[in-house]
Amino acid sequence: MKATVLVIDDDETIRHFLPRELKAEGYQVLTADSGKAGLQLLEKEPADLVLLDIRLPDLTGIQVLERIRAQWPDQIVVMLTGEPDHETAVQAMRLGARDYLTKGKPIREELLLVLDRELSAQRLGREVQHHREQKSQKFSRDFVRGQSTSMQQVYTVVEQVAQSDSTSVLIEGESGTGKELIAHWIHELSARRDKPMLEVNCAAIPRELLESELFGHEKGAFTDARQQKQGLLELANGGTLFLDEVGEMSLTIQVKVLRVLERMTFKRVGGTKDITVSVRVISATNQNLETMVREQRFREDLFYRLKVVPIRVPPLRERREDILPLARHFLAQFNRLFGKSFSMIDSGAEQILLSYPWPGNIRELRNLFERIVLLSQGDRIVMQHLTAAIAPAPTSVRADSSLSTLRSVLEAGQIPEGGFDLEGTLGRIERDIIQRALDRSGGNQSRTANLLQMKRDKLRYRMKLYGFQDTPAADVG
Repeated sequence: MKATVLVIDDDETIRHFLPRELKAEGYQVLTADSGKAGLQLLEKEPADLVLLDIRLPDLTGIQVLERIRAQWPDQIVVMLTGEPDHETAVQAMRLGARDYLTKGKPIREELLLVLDRELSAQRLGREVQHHREQKSQKFSRDFVRGQSTSMQQVYTVVEQVAQSDSTSVLIEGESGTGKELIAHWIHELSARRDKPMLEVNCAAIPRELLESELFGHEKGAFTDARQQKQGLLELANGGTLFLDEVGEMSLTIQVKVLRVLERMTFKRVGGTKDITVSVRVISATNQNLETMVREQRFREDLFYRLKVVPIRVPPLRERREDILPLARHFLAQFNRLFGKSFSMIDSGAEQILLSYPWPGNIRELRNLFERIVLLSQGDRIVMQHLTAAIAPAPTSVRADSSLSTLRSVLEAGQIPEGGFDLEGTLGRIERDIIQRALDRSGGNQSRTANLLQMKRDKLRYRMKLYGFQDTPAADVG
């Protein structure tokens, strides 16, 4: 069945003709011969759409429409009339009727078009609402309020900036610190929460396609533009647009984004018409935009437009009091997901979690618990679970030790009597530097190679040598 249609009309011919035509098209049809009967039926049998006659024996169609709107404000109502009446039609439309059909002419085709249009819009609205609810639930599920002083300062700024629903926000922090969650929290606390929050990772989309993704395009604007497309700015109207990895935008697109922030108007690619929107822009980066501005890789005027309110999300190593609450949260989350029964983390395992430097931040912690809970059995997380998973990884700790060894050799001016592992020492230091550069660049190998001033092929060789994964990790914020 396509949908349920309620026909309220005292004309027996209409109550016979319309149901027959609609049922042939797959609709389920209910009928009522008076206004009161229609309202009673609507209480018992919800309908997707109501076809309502203007003239009824007990109530006028306008009176029935008013009662429907009062009790079911989202109900779709299409008016039917035997004679065209412009004044009544205007009144009905003001009260929320979606359309107005005249019965005195063949209406089958027009009626089917109206039904298809209105019910398609209704389905789309329900899908959008469902998507919003899912995103809101996911945000509530994933968000854990940290106890550290640095995160309390972040929360204070978030709650303050959410009160203004137009102020631009720039969220800065290392890859994996949860910048995306902070952006979603700002949206959820703001007056825009019932409107869309759309996001785009500027590093994940080729630069030549990012413009079309943001601004949309007109049919024929370029070779593959076979039809008109709305961009994210247009689709996010009334809500929030989240620009992740904003430093990856080309200078050309930066100019266009700046104009949107200044005027809230833009043109689709290949278009001539100005489109006006109301959108809050939240951006995020794990790069140093100030350095990029000095190097003329990022526009200074856009930088200050985006950074009206800056929020720095600290890395996990700077807020160690949040590590165990996050770990317990992920443990409970993956217990539910995988049907496991881990109930606690023992003290030895807690000490490992607290001493590890977490170069991948919250993402690394989450992935660790997903892997452990999925692959392990038992009722508690113990040291063996963690030493097997992260003992090889804390290269910064070993690199610090290697640096101390190297420094003592250089300061002493001679090799220790027991010898000196030059290759191993330099390797640990090099691996740690590569890891830090990968963290700084969000896992992007080209940017990492630029940071380390080496060719990308040489970087990939070193990454393979030191056991890094060859593909960059997906960003969480």
